[in-house]
This record gives sequence, C-alpha cells and structure tokens, in this order.
Amino acid sequence: MNPGDLADLVIPRPQPLAEEPRFDWSKVDPHRPAATAPSPTPPSPPAQILPVIPQPPPLPSFDSLGAVPWAEIDWPLVAQMRSVASTRLSNLVGSEIVDAAHQHRLGQVIIADLLEERTSEAIGQGVAPWDATYQARIGQAVFDSLFRLGRLQALVDDDRIENIVISGADNVWCETREGELIEGPPVADSDQELIDFLAFIASRSEVNERSFSPAEPRLHLRLDSGARLAAAAWVTPRPAVVIRRHRLQTVTLKDLVTRGTLSKQTAQFLTAAVQRRASIIVSGAQGSGKTTLMRALCAEIPFDEVLGTFETEYELHLHNMPERHRVVFAWEARPGSGESDGAGHRAGEFLIDDALYDSFRFNLSRQIVGEVRGREILAMLKAMQSGSGSLSTTHAHSAEGAIRKLLTCALEAGPHVTSEYATRAIAEDIDFIVHMEMITEARPKGGYRRHRWVKEILALEPSDSARGYSTTRLFSTPAGERQAALVTCPEDYLDVFDPIEDIWSLS
Repeated sequence: MNPGDLADLVIPRPQPLAEEPRFDWSKVDPHRPAATAPSPTPPSPPAQILPVIPQPPPLPSFDSLGAVPWAEIDWPLVAQMRSVASTRLSNLVGSEIVDAAHQHRLGQVIIADLLEERTSEAIGQGVAPWDATYQARIGQAVFDSLFRLGRLQALVDDDRIENIVISGADNVWCETREGELIEGPPVADSDQELIDFLAFIASRSEVNERSFSPAEPRLHLRLDSGARLAAAAWVTPRPAVVIRRHRLQTVTLKDLVTRGTLSKQTAQFLTAAVQRRASIIVSGAQGSGKTTLMRALCAEIPFDEVLGTFETEYELHLHNMPERHRVVFAWEARPGSGESDGAGHRAGEFLIDDALYDSFRFNLSRQIVGEVRGREILAMLKAMQSGSGSLSTTHAHSAEGAIRKLLTCALEAGPHVTSEYATRAIAEDIDFIVHMEMITEARPKGGYRRHRWVKEILALEPSDSARGYSTTRLFSTPAGERQAALVTCPEDYLDVFDPIEDIWSLS
C-alpha cells in the first residue's frame, strides 16, 4: 500500500484501553537493531511511514533455512501488540460489516499508532527507539499475525516451498517443489502458542470460519491464500499441522511428461480417456501428487463443457481458470457447528451430498468429486451414474488397493449400503484407476528428496467371479524403473497410439 492510499481515510483514533498491557522496554530484546541515542524531545514519526512493507525479506538458501531473518524479531512482543491491535480493530468496527481490504487499511493505521506509542514510551524510559528497518519489520510481523499467518507467512510466501509439515512448534520441515525435505525454523515459542494461533486464524478466516478447541480437536481449513491447512491438537502428543500449497494449478499432462511423472504413451492414453468421457479414479499415498494429476486430467476436458466440482476444501481450483473452462460451478462443504439434531446434522452444515443434489438443476456436463475419504463415495458414485467422464481421487497403496478402499468407504457410509451394491456400483461405474507412486530418498549431503510418478493403470469391469469385478493391467512400471509402460491396450483405444512405434514394439 502506498502512503497516499490512506490520505482520504478518516477514522477516529482509538483510545488506549484500560486492559492494554504496558511494556517495559528495558526487557525488550537487547539484540535488536538500535538507533542513535534519543533526542531530548520525542520526535514525531513521519506521517508517510507505514509499518507494512510490500513483502517479507526473501528466505536464505535452503541449506540455512533455519536462519530466517524474521527469527530476530521479538515475537512475544509481537503477540502482545497483535492482541491490542485486534481489540482496537474490533472496537472500531463494532457490529458493522467491513470487507477485508478495509479491515487491512484500518489495521495498518492501528499498527502505526501502536508503533508511535511504543516509540514515545521507549524514549520516555530512556531506551533507544528502533531504527526504521526494524520498526517496519515489527509492523509487518504484527500485520501478518493479525491478518495472515504470523511466523508461518514467510514460508507460505516462498514459491520454492510446496508443503510445510509441523510436529510441534520447533519441529518444522519444508518440502520444496523439487521434492527435497529441509528442516525449517520454529513457528512459535511454545506448543501452546502454536495452538492459540491456529485457533485465532481459524476464527478469523475470511473464506470459511472454523472452530479449533478441545471440543473440536481437528481443523481442516482453506486459507485465504488458497492453501490447505490440516491440524490436530489435544488428541496428539504435540500439535500437528500440515500446510499444502497448490503450486501446480495450471499443470497439463504434457507438463507432467516433461517432469518425468508419466510417459508420452501414458499421457496419450489418459488424454483419450478423458475426452472419451471415461470415469477415472486417481489413487496414491498422501502427498503423492494425486491432485496435481487430477488438474492435468481436467485440463483435457473440452473448454465448452459446463463442470461442477464438489470438495470439502477447494483444491482443484478449476473455477479460477476461466481460460481453460468456460463455466465451472464449484461447491465447498461446510462443517456446521453446535450439537447435532435428530438426523445427525449440525447447524449450518452443508455436505457434498447436499451440493450434488442441488447441482442437478445446473445443467452440468460433468460432476467431479475431488476426493473420497469416507462417505463422499456415495456422492462420487451418484456423479458417475448420472453422467460420464467423472473424476475423483482416493488414498491407497496400489490400484487394487484403491478398489478395496472404496468398498470400505461405501460400507462405512451407512447400513443401507450392502456389499453387493457397493461392489456392483464400483465395478460398473469406474472405468480406470490410475495409481501414483512416491518414494523418499536420503540425499548424500543430508536431507531427503521425493520422487513421484504414475506407477500403473487398471481397467475395471463387472464380473461373475466371487469378488464381483475383474481388472486388466494396462500400464505397469518395470522393476527398477520410475515410469509406467504400456502392457496391453483396450481395443477401443488402439487408435490412440502409433501402431508401429507404440503397439507392435510390445511384442
């Protein structure tokens, strides 16, 4: 924000509250950058100086990731200033509905006032005030703690980082876009501080407010930036957090071929499968690249088809790619709050089942259920039965394992789902299962590196056998390799490949 942006902003200056903490500046971090000795009369900060800088300082090389410059900041003081700023902002806004941009502007003014007050207090106590650089960094830290992700923000802003894994405030690992695992800096001074901050950002989310407390010990949250946060506390030894940044949103199958995730033959087959409206399940372990492959598959859907996506938290983000899909209706589930009613629903709850039911009035060409972890299986099957060309993901250790996983999910959805129905529906409605593999290797110089690729593709059909379905392995990864090769091809897909180069060579 430029200084001139606040020129026309007229708000009453908030008065200090009785409960506001007073700071003993002699106890503030003695190693902070110091300015020259204070002048006899307190100087007034220039009106044009704002505490918020455009972006945090860039992170250092990954070999010294723990030495983030922001670690020098007095974070306990930042937490106290954030608390005061939050109270002042709430008092200023009151019951009015204020959009995020206006809240941010008000927050900047409040933070500037706090910095001015603290400077005056420091001078009055004979303590050297902060220099301009450190003051700007403190202001940015308070702003990030109030409106963004606090000490996590520098990591989330770094494009080199794809996933952030936290098992306790001081046990932080960052996974880079190249698949490397590097130890990161502490994100809080204690586990309790981390829990308190998670509860704070959950309650202040602009997009989907959540509760995080001993009564609600798990948190699944789409952050305002679009990243996905999952957290647990009180039921784990230490607070556990994983933040996943959706870095490869505009990815294509061609891009994945270039990255070595799949072969050209595999990409040709999957392109044809999507365009011929086959229903496809992408399976794999956590973090194996299922959602990335899903986005690449969706990129092969013709531009003029009207799509509907159904997710617990937005991850596909197809509705943010108008250049790829003309119309995308995106539904996101909502957990609700309070006690459950007689039907087992909570106030404000909105399930994927509800969204799918409503979607039948939207003239959709395809209904895409983003992920199946439990009862979403019924919505996925209904989407596949209602049309063709649906896509979804699930966690499994193999393509065959994905079938068993889906059967388990269906049986757990309720007593009205029988084993016979679940088996028949899965066999009839799913055409192909694409399995993603991931391995983690130690690097010679320390750290770890992950590799991901399409390991196998199965075709699924109903059968009169005892298990009720049959499978045909179309692609498989040879021993010691990291790329699936064509094993056999369905007759109606033979035209996809060059008969001399791609098919006859198999013999």
